[in-house]
Amino acid sequence: MKRSLCLWACLLLLSGVVSCMDDEDFSTSPSDRLVFSTDTVSFDTVISGAPTNTRTFMVYNHGEKALRVSRASLGRGAASPFRVNVDGTFLEGGQAGDFEIYARDSIRVFLEMTAPVSDSDVPVAVEDDLMFQLESGQTQSVHLVAYGQDVILMRGQGFSSDTTLSAQRPYQVMDSLVVAEGATLTLAAGTRLLFHPDASLIVRGTVLAEGVLGDEVMMRGDRMGNMFTDQPYDLIPGQWGGIVLTSTSYGNHFNYCDIHSGSFGVRCDSSDVNREKVRIENSVLHNMQGDVLSATSSSVFVGNSQLTNAGGNCVTLLGGRSRFVHCTIANFYAFAGGRGVALAYSNTAGGTDYPLHQADFINCLITGYSDDEIMGTSKDDSETVAFNYFFSHCLLNTPEFVDERVVACLWDNDEADVCREQNFNPPFDIDRLSFTFTLDSLSPARGHADAIASRQYFPTDRLGRDRLTDGLPDIGCYQFIPHNEP
Repeated sequence: MKRSLCLWACLLLLSGVVSCMDDEDFSTSPSDRLVFSTDTVSFDTVISGAPTNTRTFMVYNHGEKALRVSRASLGRGAASPFRVNVDGTFLEGGQAGDFEIYARDSIRVFLEMTAPVSDSDVPVAVEDDLMFQLESGQTQSVHLVAYGQDVILMRGQGFSSDTTLSAQRPYQVMDSLVVAEGATLTLAAGTRLLFHPDASLIVRGTVLAEGVLGDEVMMRGDRMGNMFTDQPYDLIPGQWGGIVLTSTSYGNHFNYCDIHSGSFGVRCDSSDVNREKVRIENSVLHNMQGDVLSATSSSVFVGNSQLTNAGGNCVTLLGGRSRFVHCTIANFYAFAGGRGVALAYSNTAGGTDYPLHQADFINCLITGYSDDEIMGTSKDDSETVAFNYFFSHCLLNTPEFVDERVVACLWDNDEADVCREQNFNPPFDIDRLSFTFTLDSLSPARGHADAIASRQYFPTDRLGRDRLTDGLPDIGCYQFIPHNEP
């Protein structure tokens, strides 16, 4: 009996609520209007033919009376590439009606789109308007815009002979690209490779990525849009695989390249240390889930380049021969799961000897969040296994030590007035995953590089700015330029 009474009470209460809603006073005054959380919804540049992530915005009624939207419609109707859901109702054929927004209430709109293939080499604007017609006859709208980019789809692609890829359109790589032994893949200036998750560039032959300043070769993931608000997928590590230079690969060159947000960056497999495996110049390798650059018993040269932010190490050297000149090697990795160090080098691993014939760092800035960002590990009987390192005119985030193999270096530690992330300006924006590694005016890296080495290797910085104007070049890959100078 009590249960029945409770049920009747609930029904009566619900009936009262419904009656109140039915009796809601809907305004038909032209002065009562909707308010939108944005006047434009932008999808930026998307791959033509692929659906986008969902975007949302809010529609508010700030008035004292309810408003009835008699029709919500897309300007292009059923032909629109945009798909819209208003308050749980899909706009079938590009329109739907009878939406009610009560006083001081709101509804949410969900949008996605698929940009049509346009057969254009450049991004093509795709636009429409989402219109809300009120019962008063007033019509309000939100503008919808995206840019569709046609791509060249690569699936199961391999290169068994010399091939050149152009910058005509981006290449969407659905699975790994393989360069066969004896073949050379040339990437012309401006070439863009967009890798699907887990896809990699596997090089058994040779790759020549020949970018130029202002027209870099880019390698990144193919996921567009945002994972979260203000966090594009492109800034999240692990969006694709990485670059593997196998044991048969030599003579690789990466010049003016932007390689970022992979599971790893460039991995050099064991090879003949007397043959140059890879030369990386004027490039940015950034934001990798694992190592940014790893080399096992390989000969590598890296100059005027930025190697930054790794869940592993920015640079891992296991034996071999290497030289780094005017590099910024910095680990300020911002994601959960830990991070390695800026630089790790060793002559042993798993009980196997890997002679470290040479590991030279000249005019390099090596730093990060940790107290010690440089880890050198030597076999106990290192006198029988080469362990040769050399630091000259570097800024080092490691406890200061005296060693004949460390020459004219500075120490980037807590005792300095400016250290670690303070070396860089503008400041890091962790919330937006924005990292800029140009120098701050107060950084001790300013004016402390070896001018002779600068003149010999890189008289201009990674951005093409003269290092030698005043005879005081800066440590790292960026020369400080006051804001009032070009």
